[in-house]
Amino acid sequence: MTNAVAASSPPSKFRNNKAVLEPRSGWQAIHFGELWQYRELLFILAGRDIKVRYKQTVLGAAWALIQPLLNTIVFVAIFSGLAPGGCNPKIFFFAGNLIWILFSSAVSSAGNSLIGNQNLIAKVYFPRLVIPIASVIVSLADFCVGFGLLIVMMLIFRVEWPETMLLIPVFVAMAFLAALSVGLWLAALNVEFRDIRYVIPFLVQFGIFITPVIYPASRFDKTPWKLYLLGLNPMSGVVEGFRWCILGTEVHWYLVVMSGITTLILLTGGLFYFRRMEKTFADLV
Repeated sequence: MTNAVAASSPPSKFRNNKAVLEPRSGWQAIHFGELWQYRELLFILAGRDIKVRYKQTVLGAAWALIQPLLNTIVFVAIFSGLAPGGCNPKIFFFAGNLIWILFSSAVSSAGNSLIGNQNLIAKVYFPRLVIPIASVIVSLADFCVGFGLLIVMMLIFRVEWPETMLLIPVFVAMAFLAALSVGLWLAALNVEFRDIRYVIPFLVQFGIFITPVIYPASRFDKTPWKLYLLGLNPMSGVVEGFRWCILGTEVHWYLVVMSGITTLILLTGGLFYFRRMEKTFADLV
């Protein structure tokens, strides 16, 4: 492990007979090989956060089920008429809530991850990208618990399992990257501007209304300009595609493609901005 750390450390110069680590310049700072070398730290941080999240709680991991379940009950009671015909409204709303909560909880965790690990950042060298990535991985654990309940619900309500369910990992991966792309921006901004911690809950709450969670995107078929605006949301196509995998509902592939493009743009910009700000993290946190 020592050799790996030494080999992956940033360039250093000797000042007063002491080695001083300096950040790499340009895109070399985003050294993906270095992330792989620190994979053990990545999983250690993720495992720690999973244990801490439900430590000393009565219900434990059941909290991962409560939010999507309660949301589904409310949505079915109030918005059941918005569900497309021919599909079970309970599965329709639960599936949309499940993939959205994966994104929203991952964004919230990643956005506050650097502030929450300020002692670690100030004392030890490691690629800072490890911290927000570990936070997003924790949300995947909650998603897996909720997905288990989704399978049980499909069995109870006798919903057929389409072959498209094999593509679920594709849309989960898209949700993961979308959350990471937004989380990188918020994490870096949160270090410099502490107001961001108050903005994150608002963004998450507002986001559910501009994402087809409560309603299907087909509601905007007669107003294409609204559908185009919906495509700018990186989660619109993900939610639509995830429901398509589960229920075989109509999917607007335009939204799926646009979600992928938007995520790629946000992720590229987020990596660049995160790299630019990384050298100041230890001083600002």
